[in-house]
Amino acid sequence: MNKSLLQKILAPMITIVILLFMVAWLAGSFNDKVQPGLNKVSTYYSSDNDYTVVTEVTPILEPVAANIAAKQATIISSRLLARIEKINVRAGELVKKGDILVELEKKDLKSLVSQASEKMNAVQARTIEVKRNLDRANDLFTQKLIAAFELDKAKADHQSIEAELIASKQVLKQAQTTLAYATLISPINGRIVDRFAEPGNTAQPGNKLLSLYNPLSLRVEAQVREELALTLIQGQIIQVELPSMNKTVKAEIAEIVPAANIGTRSFLVKASIDLNNDLLPGMYGRMMLPAGNENVLYVPKNKLARIGQLNFIWLNIEGKLQRRFVRLGKQYKDKVAVISGLKEGDIIANVQTK
Repeated sequence: MNKSLLQKILAPMITIVILLFMVAWLAGSFNDKVQPGLNKVSTYYSSDNDYTVVTEVTPILEPVAANIAAKQATIISSRLLARIEKINVRAGELVKKGDILVELEKKDLKSLVSQASEKMNAVQARTIEVKRNLDRANDLFTQKLIAAFELDKAKADHQSIEAELIASKQVLKQAQTTLAYATLISPINGRIVDRFAEPGNTAQPGNKLLSLYNPLSLRVEAQVREELALTLIQGQIIQVELPSMNKTVKAEIAEIVPAANIGTRSFLVKASIDLNNDLLPGMYGRMMLPAGNENVLYVPKNKLARIGQLNFIWLNIEGKLQRRFVRLGKQYKDKVAVISGLKEGDIIANVQTK
C-alpha cells in the first residue's frame, strides 16, 4: 500500500473520530452525573415556634382613577378692547388678593375721566347759581314783586340742573369704572397656572389672559361606579395614592354629586386633602375606596423560604416535615398574604435551613 492511499483512508477516519469526540463532549459524557431527585437539605427543626395558619378578615380597597383639581380657580380676562402694556406675573408665581396682574393701555380712558370730571364741575357751578336764583325768586314772590310764573320757572330751572348734575356724576363714575377695568387685579390668593398673552398684544373682551388657582383648595376628584358610590358618605376618611410621589395621603369626602353620569353610570366624588406644596392640579391619583371584606391567610415573612423564583414553607404534618410551595399576594410590614398553597389550620414548622 503506497503512502498516498494510506493518507486517503486515514483522513476521513480521523475526521469522524474528532466529530464523535465533540458530540460526546457537548452531550456531557465527560461531566459528573447527578442523579434525578431533590438534594437533601440539612435542617434544624424546633416545634416550639410553630405557627398555625388562621384566616383574617381584611377590608377590600378598590382603586379608582382620580385627578387633583382646585376647588377655587379663576380665569383672568379683560372687559375692554385695549392693548396690553404690562403683565406682572408668570406661570408658577404666587400672588395675593389685590395684586396687580395685568395693566392695559389707559391714556384714552384717563382722558374720558378728565372730561367727565370737568363737565361735572361746570354743572356744579351752574347748580349753585340756579339755587341762588331760586332763593331770590322765593324772596321776591314773598314780597309780591314777581308773579308766580317767574317762581315756577326758577323752580323748574333748579330741578333741571339738579338732574343734570346727577347725570354728570353718573357719567364720571362710569368713566372711572371703565378706567379701573384697565388694571386687572388678583381676586384670590393663589398661584398662576398659565399666561396666554404677552405685552403688546390686544386684549379682547372675554378672552383669557391668565389662569390661577388657590393651592389651599386642592382636592381629589374621581368618577366612581354607582354601586360603590352609593356606599360612601360625606365626611368619610379614605386613602389616596399618589404614584408620582410614591406617597399615600388621607382625604375626606367633601361632596358626592347627586346625579349619575349616564354614559358611565358613575358618580363624581370629591375629597378634600391637606395642603401639600408638591401637588399640582391635573396630577394623577387613586382613591382607595372600601368595597367590603375578604378572608385572607397571612404568614410571617420569616417563615418563608425561596428556591429560585419559587416560594415555599415547611409544614408540620403529624410530626413530619413537608415542603409546600405557595403563591403569595400583597406584602405588609411583617407578613404576607398567601393566595394558594395553604388552608386555615395548617401548621408552619419553625425550620432553619443549613
